[in-house]
Amino acid sequence: MRVDLFDFDLPEERIALRPAEPRDAARMLVVRAEAPLEDKRVGDLPSLLEPGDVLVFNDTKVIPAQLKGLRQRGEAVAHVDATLHMRVGADRWKAFVRPGKRVAEGDRIRFGHSAEACMLGALDATVIEKGEAGEVLLAFDLSGPMLDEALHAVGHIPLPPYIASKRPDDERDRKDYQTVYAREEGAVAAPTAGLHFTPELFAALDARGIERRFVTLHVGAGTFLPVKADDTADHKMHAEIGYVSEETAAAINAARAEGRRVVAVGTTSLRLLESAATPDGTMFAWSGATDIFITPGYKFRAVDVLMTNFHLPRSTLFMLVSAFSGFETMRAAYQHAIDTGYRFYSYGDASLLFRTDK
Repeated sequence: MRVDLFDFDLPEERIALRPAEPRDAARMLVVRAEAPLEDKRVGDLPSLLEPGDVLVFNDTKVIPAQLKGLRQRGEAVAHVDATLHMRVGADRWKAFVRPGKRVAEGDRIRFGHSAEACMLGALDATVIEKGEAGEVLLAFDLSGPMLDEALHAVGHIPLPPYIASKRPDDERDRKDYQTVYAREEGAVAAPTAGLHFTPELFAALDARGIERRFVTLHVGAGTFLPVKADDTADHKMHAEIGYVSEETAAAINAARAEGRRVVAVGTTSLRLLESAATPDGTMFAWSGATDIFITPGYKFRAVDVLMTNFHLPRSTLFMLVSAFSGFETMRAAYQHAIDTGYRFYSYGDASLLFRTDK
């Protein structure tokens, strides 16, 4: 499909720079095919679901994956920024480096301080490989838990470009840009639909008899990359690492066998479930890398309802929701959201989408 079909104009003032307070006070647009749009709040979610529905959350935890460094090449020094996006070894990460032209294979990059006072905060790496679009493979001098500790000492929360271009990250973002149920460290972007949940909302969902399950997909920085191709067939997705446990797979299979709905909280949960499901929708324990790219025409296997935020024009995620609820339906829904003041993107409002099989 032509990528420009998924373009739309979004006023700058619709981009949220901070989340709603409390989190579940955010607005939520309910979208059902061939039904009027409904303007609700995230706190209304229990009344919009049915007892027995299974909510599936992504429990990945965002790490301080934005690094500022100095590239050293003999006596020549240059400032570079790196955003880690996939761990491939105890001491190795794939990363996007800006400006990419300043680094080459074999370069040394010093992140953090020189460690003259203490080791905490010393973080040096070597560029092992250089790929396209500024992507590199970094081999750090530290490994395992020591590398993790150093990242927490010197790294910044990797706010999305549309927020980072308007303000720097701060201490508040370390809490705001993390779900209350985050557990498995490894993401460099938050599963943003999950940012709306609070203990109070969980209690209301429990009282309604709605089941809760967790998967893990370590969201990569590739989620923010624009689709530069003219046709969706020419776009290459970056892979992300995910896990589905036997327990979660069994719970989803039981729900589907009993006619209960599977509700994905976020496109990350949906993409992982769709990657793990067989063509008939059966779920098995699963682990590995997924680069699934969902566009209109895709036949969904595992997910009946999707809760998600509002996505960028020309993005793979707007293509995904268009596949899920219908292209024309989602264009109309987004126009309504823009016209009525919904807040967009990671810190913005939510939508609750019901799948159409047309």
